[in-house]
Amino acid sequence: MLEQHEQQALLALARVAILARLEDRPLVAGDVPLARGGLAWRTGAFVTLTRQGRLRGCIGSVARDEPLVDVVARCAADAATRDPRFSAVPLAELAKVELEISVIGPFERVDDVARIAVGRHGLVVEQGTHRGLLLPQVATARGWDRDTFLSQTCVKAGLAAHAWRQGAVVSIFEAYVFGE
Repeated sequence: MLEQHEQQALLALARVAILARLEDRPLVAGDVPLARGGLAWRTGAFVTLTRQGRLRGCIGSVARDEPLVDVVARCAADAATRDPRFSAVPLAELAKVELEISVIGPFERVDDVARIAVGRHGLVVEQGTHRGLLLPQVATARGWDRDTFLSQTCVKAGLAAHAWRQGAVVSIFEAYVFGE
């Protein structure tokens, strides 16, 4: 669990990283908090941008090979400028965008989908070269039941909605979510 000051540091970093990207300048050492405590965790994270309650961008990484501060900075800047579903956030819009960070826990393969707790677990569905991931809060926000959540994760992976019933590998994870 991240301390309150660590959460605030990551949210501030995310906003500064977005601003730097939009201004086409690098982050400077003073922009990035020291990677210590929870900020040094080597874990994945997603940064979600919303405006007036509507998705404006979401990019993440599930790799566990760099400190959380680096993951959040990169994913925040990418969510604002490289999410293929949206145009880049204009600088004038940045003040109206709200940030949410989801720190990703480890994946656990499940053979019995009854173990999936909607609202608690996020899902990863994989088959061949296809892979889809949905954060735990997505199912809750959309009012999905477990089967719909599984089907929508398959669709996100580019698979048939029923692929989870036909050999696709299903994994669960928990996320620590906080925002502005």
